[in-house]
Amino acid sequence: MQTVETLNEGLKRAYKLTIPAKDIAARVDEQVKLAAPQIRMPGFRPGKVPANIVKKMHGPALHQDALNNAVQEGIQKLLVEQKLRPATQPAVDLDKDYEEGKDAELGVSLEVLPDVPAPAIDALKLERLTVAAADAEIDEQVARIAAQSKRHDAAPEGHPAIEGDLVVMDYKGTVDGVAFEGGTGEGMSVELGSGRLIPGFEEQLEGVKVGESRELNVTFPKDYPAKNLAGKDAVFAVTVTEVKVPAETVIDDEFAKQLGLQGLDQLKELIKGQVEQELNGLTRTHMKRKLLDQLAEGHDFPVPPSMVEAEFAQIWQQLEHEATHEADVEAAKAELEKDRDDYHAIAERRVRLGLLLSEIGQANGIEVTQAEMQRLIAQAAAQYQPKDRERFAQYVQQDAMAAAQLRAPLYEDKVVDFLFSKAEISDREVTREELEAAIEADDGFVSGTHVHNHDHDHHDHDHGHDHDHEAPKPKAKKPAAKKAAAADAAEEVKAEEPAKKPAAKKAPAKKAAAADEGTAVEPAKKPAAKKAPAKKKAADAE
Repeated sequence: MQTVETLNEGLKRAYKLTIPAKDIAARVDEQVKLAAPQIRMPGFRPGKVPANIVKKMHGPALHQDALNNAVQEGIQKLLVEQKLRPATQPAVDLDKDYEEGKDAELGVSLEVLPDVPAPAIDALKLERLTVAAADAEIDEQVARIAAQSKRHDAAPEGHPAIEGDLVVMDYKGTVDGVAFEGGTGEGMSVELGSGRLIPGFEEQLEGVKVGESRELNVTFPKDYPAKNLAGKDAVFAVTVTEVKVPAETVIDDEFAKQLGLQGLDQLKELIKGQVEQELNGLTRTHMKRKLLDQLAEGHDFPVPPSMVEAEFAQIWQQLEHEATHEADVEAAKAELEKDRDDYHAIAERRVRLGLLLSEIGQANGIEVTQAEMQRLIAQAAAQYQPKDRERFAQYVQQDAMAAAQLRAPLYEDKVVDFLFSKAEISDREVTREELEAAIEADDGFVSGTHVHNHDHDHHDHDHGHDHDHEAPKPKAKKPAAKKAAAADAAEEVKAEEPAKKPAAKKAPAKKAAAADEGTAVEPAKKPAAKKAPAKKKAADAE
């Protein structure tokens, strides 16, 4: 194979490869030898079909396989000989005039990973802001649980229902005098004032008593999920079977036992552990950002444009998604456009930091073990239905890109923990408010990365991503879309298009509220805006 370099500009490389026709022909002959024993043909004993007949029958397919194998081996040989570490999959262009019997001339173009300078990690100094779990916060969360666990007792005889009471009723709804599907039911309960039912329904139940019947006149919202009812006037004939009044929840051992615990002390200990875990996450977020800021300030090197563009595309997609939830979508998108250059700079910084962390990890022998990988696969598979979990696990084990995507966040965390172990850390106790303010107050770019874990010998690439968002701190008041995007954008951005995962099998679509609740008066909840698959809380990501 002949190799001629045709471009060497920055991180861009291009080569012209020539694979001799005789090499391809030799591969075809080898393929014939392998295939012949498997071919059956009338008039010939098994495995005795002449090579020329095999070629005549299967020549085009055998030649295509031989050419493909020659091209793949040629590219691998090129990467090894030229000591190239591709940032993206090399683009291959076969001469359009190529035909069997001729030398194959290929154009191969790619971007390579930069030579990352030896990271300076010996002089890292970090401040760890710690927060003790306050008793007041624990008590507040206990009270919140109690409020969510409220119960109702039977109302005194003759008690008229008021807001906060629970009304149990049988009902039949009609539109233009005709009953409709899902509009009839028995024993439906609703808390007055909850806003769970369509507008006007709950309000007309105020004052009802047990055994009372009423006709309620309501209008279905124009955006009601059941199109045949949207915007229609309806009449519901209801009969009240029970009225219940709120019962005070006493926060004591008995309350905790109703939750399946031994007592109130155990409940508080569990909540304390959750609060401490959340606070530790905030502490780590702040310290990690400061760590990455120091690394970014101390290192500057070119990064592959294609990686930056892919990273920017993911960030931008998330920002635009957030903007679609604003009252004025076009204004929100126009505001984003003003900061396009800032977000592009963010993408470049993330890629550079990711390459830097990858270099640190490799230089110090950091890796994700097989046992850790198996745990990651099991955790990810848990989101699928049981019958699909094994298929998902097999997919990850067989697809290197999917495995790399799954492995990358843990790899990055291990590198960051290694850097924490090397840094000089001082502790300072602060309040939750002070810690949150410190996270919010980061000037300039908030830390964020894209880990690119590459193997120097085998050119096997892991593409990962930081969980910390990175967005420029708004210099002026921005619309809510910008703020939300700054907090949520690029929560899991990727510098290269990942291999497609098999779609998680969705649970059967929920029936309309009319069927689920036995009534058409409860509007179906709108699905929450879908975010990038976050693996950490927003607190970890700003």
